[in-house]
Amino acid sequence: MANNKGKRRTFGAVRKLPSGRYQARYPGPDGVMRPAPRTFETFPDADDWLAEQQTEIRHNRWTDPDAGAVNFAEYAGKWVEERGVAPTTNELYQRLLRLHILPAFAEMNLDEIHAPLVRSWRAERKEATGATTVAKAYRLLKAIMETAVDDELIRRNPCRIKGAGKESAPERPVASVAQVDAIADAMGPRWRLMVYLAAYGPVRPEEQAALRRPDVVLGWPAPGVWIRRAEPELTTGRRVAGDTKSEAGKRFITLPAFMEKDLRRHLDWYAEKAPDGLLFVGERGKPFRRSTFGRKWRKARAKVGLPENFRPYDLRHTGHTLSTQSGATLKDTMVRAGQSSEKAALIYQHSNDERQREVAEGIDARVRAERQKAEGRRDSPSGTDLARAE
Repeated sequence: MANNKGKRRTFGAVRKLPSGRYQARYPGPDGVMRPAPRTFETFPDADDWLAEQQTEIRHNRWTDPDAGAVNFAEYAGKWVEERGVAPTTNELYQRLLRLHILPAFAEMNLDEIHAPLVRSWRAERKEATGATTVAKAYRLLKAIMETAVDDELIRRNPCRIKGAGKESAPERPVASVAQVDAIADAMGPRWRLMVYLAAYGPVRPEEQAALRRPDVVLGWPAPGVWIRRAEPELTTGRRVAGDTKSEAGKRFITLPAFMEKDLRRHLDWYAEKAPDGLLFVGERGKPFRRSTFGRKWRKARAKVGLPENFRPYDLRHTGHTLSTQSGATLKDTMVRAGQSSEKAALIYQHSNDERQREVAEGIDARVRAERQKAEGRRDSPSGTDLARAE
């Protein structure tokens, strides 16, 4: 069609509608004629829009405007399914989608989700729930939309808020040796070893759930446990046997010597009797439940006087602190806790079995010293007693 100057366009076409506005159309790389998503007030406006489309095609930046017409809920569900993540991670993704993401975006197509809408959604979620949950939900949404960019369904990721996916959790509390002993006593003999493994291993709850008799090593040169697998518990109560959190999680943990007595007693009294029996089972001989342990933990925590925000997982922080105070390097602590890192500085640090025994011996010495101090304070006469003696 001729333009308003009598010249024929070399790319696309513009025509004047009965309403007086202008419609633009152009051929995509696939040869299909596509109309602009809107009409234009003037011919130059329509002509400029066509020039932009031609530039996008020439520089291989063109995106099929129909490609993004994919329902977000369907795409997100397929995205999670294709990731092949661990059951606990899958459960987390499904929960974040159900509670925080899909209520806002389920009915939309991918190309309808834009940056201002994401900003408004995040602000609303921050008002409704905690910052940590919002950061997790934002990271998931950003990852899904980034895959949509890779799939060439949208041109640009609408999640562009700097720092929005970063979690700034408060510093976790650390228990003293006396507090660890007190809560272990308050939990009772069946769960005492679990408290010590969490604090002085430190062993994750899902790793403890998978421990079996053959994983326990007693005697010289030091007691310890093999961490070979993990059995996290889903919110349904079902345990899922699988790998550890990372390859670094598969490890042998050398334990402080004072724990050998607790290990032997637990094996004799509470572990399943089968040669490959579970190390930790409940009173009825079944795999322990997180809810049952949680009830006992809350009662013991209140009895000891630990803060309400002190979780069983925080015992690991106690273990990290004691390792560091006992002379462990960062790499020693990472090996002990089963953590992995890609920081270049750690590539040149090593922690062998001998070093791990030294760390365990350091923890052993420190715990014994703290216990002796506590015992001395209990045995020493008070100021009133001294006055009376004089």
